Amino acid sequence: MKKTIVLETDYMTLGQVLKEVDVISSGGAAKWYLAENTVFVDGELENRRGRKLYAGTMLEIPEEGTFFMVKKGEPIDETE
Repeated sequence: MKKTIVLETDYMTLGQVLKEVDVISSGGAAKWYLAENTVFVDGELENRRGRKLYAGTMLEIPEEGTFFMVKKGEPIDETE
């Protein structure tokens, strides 16, 4: 099942998203987490904590789930 992250601004960084979904406890842990764990952005391996994630982006974190970025006010489809 995909989980939805609602963007209050135009984008969030990968580090902010990791903190938002409780994978890390502080932004400073993002660099370490990405060095030790696999994270995919739109199906491609990503290790940059500053990577900007916009509406329409899909984030896959093995063991945590799949997250879909949507802009505030857009309809949310969580049927998949």
